[in-house]
Amino acid sequence: MSNKQADITIYGNTFLRIPIKTRILTAEDDMLDIIREYALAKMQIGDILTISESPLAITQGRAIPVADLRIGILAQILSRFVAKVPYGIGLRSPSSMQCAIDETGVCRILFAAGIGALGKLLGRKGDFYRIAGMQAALVDAASTSPVPPYNETVIKGPKDPQQVAEHLAQAIGYPVAIMDINDIGGSWMIGGGGGVSKHFIESVMKDNPQGQADELTPLCIVRRKG
Repeated sequence: MSNKQADITIYGNTFLRIPIKTRILTAEDDMLDIIREYALAKMQIGDILTISESPLAITQGRAIPVADLRIGILAQILSRFVAKVPYGIGLRSPSSMQCAIDETGVCRILFAAGIGALGKLLGRKGDFYRIAGMQAALVDAASTSPVPPYNETVIKGPKDPQQVAEHLAQAIGYPVAIMDINDIGGSWMIGGGGGVSKHFIESVMKDNPQGQADELTPLCIVRRKG
């Protein structure tokens, strides 16, 4: 589990996080098949399964090689004004900005950029992503993943994460949460099925027990101890 602790205590209860290692996933894989192959036999009554958003997106064909992108002037210009953040490149790369434009549309991105610039003048952060929407925020720049070939691809956010989580939860009989997590305390559930609590799962996964390097652990079982 990288250098992360297996256990975490939330609300006075201790939970075990069990990252599940898989092979390198591709667009030829189906996430339900991956869960059945690698995780389902290890699960027990009361468990919750979390799925990292980027590997899910990869199985949906959402990893786009930088060489295949046609990067426009707008992406080149807007990427220069994106603030640096400690958890990655984000949309500061023209290639990832182009994917955000492709996902949300030129008008929405321009409106978000204008509101974002105004917000900065007022000392406010986050307006750009609030306007641009979740899919813009979920774009992972090339080199975010160290695992070839994804070190040379932009990975868009997964499509329909809420519907996917509900479908998977029904199919496997356990709650499922699709997570966007980073190594500096950012933890967001972007889709949940089977009655999983957003506040709980974001708290229990806040230290990113699956890791963000080359662990190849797209799945994680969350289990109450005792």
